[in-house]
Amino acid sequence: MKAVSTKNAPQAIGPYSQGIIANGFFFSSGQIPLTPEGELVEGDIVAQTNQVFKNLKAVLAEAGLTLNHVVKTTVFLSDMNDFAKMNEAYEANFGDHKPARSAVEVARLPKDVKVEIEVIAAFE
Repeated sequence: MKAVSTKNAPQAIGPYSQGIIANGFFFSSGQIPLTPEGELVEGDIVAQTNQVFKNLKAVLAEAGLTLNHVVKTTVFLSDMNDFAKMNEAYEANFGDHKPARSAVEVARLPKDVKVEIEVIAAFE
């Protein structure tokens, strides 16, 4: 097992890693819309989702991967009414690549953000 860490995404604020490589897979921690400097991106679900993807891309890149290696995502939303707009930003970031996905509404997310996304990627 190997921990992955980059300064191009928000630093872990607890006892966890930004990502882990194990058995040919990369597992990210959930990313929220913080800048690498730790500032919260305010705004609508689209702005927050796009920042989450910037963070995911940075952590994936540190592992030598891209979004095209992602096989599964989990999307956590604070309000399922944001699903359609989040989905537009999600699709814009993934393009033609369509990994498996779960999307759920949760009672609350860290820092009261609108979205958190985690990914699993495969080394091919």
